[in-house]
Amino acid sequence: MFSKISILTGYDKKGQAEAVEYLEINAGEIYSIVGFTGSGKTQLISDIEQMAQGDSVTGRRILIDGKAPEYTVRYNPESKLVAQLSQNMNFALEMPVRDFLIMHAESRGLEVSENLIEEIMKTANSLAGERIEDTDILTRLSGGQSRALMIADVAIISNSPIILVDEIENAGIDRRKAMDVLTRKGKIVLIVTHDPQLALIGSKRIVMSNGGIADIVALSDEEVIAERMINSITEMLFVAQNKIRSGQSIQLSELTFPEAL
Repeated sequence: MFSKISILTGYDKKGQAEAVEYLEINAGEIYSIVGFTGSGKTQLISDIEQMAQGDSVTGRRILIDGKAPEYTVRYNPESKLVAQLSQNMNFALEMPVRDFLIMHAESRGLEVSENLIEEIMKTANSLAGERIEDTDILTRLSGGQSRALMIADVAIISNSPIILVDEIENAGIDRRKAMDVLTRKGKIVLIVTHDPQLALIGSKRIVMSNGGIADIVALSDEEVIAERMINSITEMLFVAQNKIRSGQSIQLSELTFPEAL
């Protein structure tokens, strides 16, 4: 495990130097990556995932604890430092959840125990709207259940210290809890998002424009309050959504709107 990654920036789509020359991200931190469609968000996470060394279209270099990654870190799948969670991620294996978790844990060299399986299932079910059983078949899980299980799996089993989260706005999971789960394990979390709530979860925002990093914006005191208000509204909507899905009626007395602080 390492303590930080550094991004030595390169050039935007016009070949001009990026506005930010250097960026350092420490273990346990959340950064959001924001910008309009086509602004370069996907290329940035691709550079990080590939541990680029000036050999991508942007010319960026990614350092680990101040040093260039070794060859095996970049090209050996077993040494992969980055795990990616995306909106369109689904399982292809026709097997029970429990068997998959055991297989993955064993492939990582972990000792499989009942406590390990229980921890993963408990974590996954704290994120998903509909409960997941360890006997459920992977391919029959909903999109939200699949992503909840993978977040728990990545947090507890995977030894990848960097998590790239690509567009999970409508994934049907508790997004704030998901980020808390990942950072509690000391992982660097980078979120590509258009969602204001997710964007404000991070301590800083990487603003992309024209294929380059245009700015780094630190979370302000007012934005901390704004995030709490947005989160309160999101939680209210989540409760209402679950009531409707389960066939219950919504009572106005149950809806609480946040007051400006």
